[in-house]
Amino acid sequence: MKEKKIYFPSSSWNLEKDPVYFYATCKAFSKKECSKITDIANKKGLVQGTTYGRSDARKSQISWLYPVDDMSWVFQRVTDISLEINKKYFKFDLFGLNEGFQFTNYKAPSDKYKKHIDRAHNRPVRKLSITIQLTDPKKYEGGEFLLYDDHKGTLMDRDQGKLIMFPSYVLHEVKPVTKGERNSLVCWVTGKPFV
Repeated sequence: MKEKKIYFPSSSWNLEKDPVYFYATCKAFSKKECSKITDIANKKGLVQGTTYGRSDARKSQISWLYPVDDMSWVFQRVTDISLEINKKYFKFDLFGLNEGFQFTNYKAPSDKYKKHIDRAHNRPVRKLSITIQLTDPKKYEGGEFLLYDDHKGTLMDRDQGKLIMFPSYVLHEVKPVTKGERNSLVCWVTGKPFV
């Protein structure tokens, strides 16, 4: 697994430090499994993705997928990985994948999702966000996925089948796809409110 750790200087001497992991990644699905997920989403049908607030923030097609959509194997795999990564890095109090999975298709010349966070008013408490890269990176251009802990952002790995997990309050975006199309699978691990 790959992760980025951030440290802040402190004048106190704590017994235990909070390493504040920014994200963690791992290989989650094979090329064949990524194709199977894409086929399931396309058969179910895609609709225009929407956002809360600005209508110009997002341009993409989506499909909501649930265990009954022949996706229980995906839910189980993501559950196992989420528990392992959370235990090692984030240590959040979690209880489920309560919103289904969102398959997202970004097409050239300009599909995108501008900078945003995954938390929203009157929604389940999203604690960890997960993005899974489904498309072979050789089949599209643009569509870079960035996480922001500073003004320039951190470019995420484009490997097919790669899972990227990060706290849902982290600012992130998908840059415009300029050639081909990019597919991803997104979900949110929910839990009790942060206190």
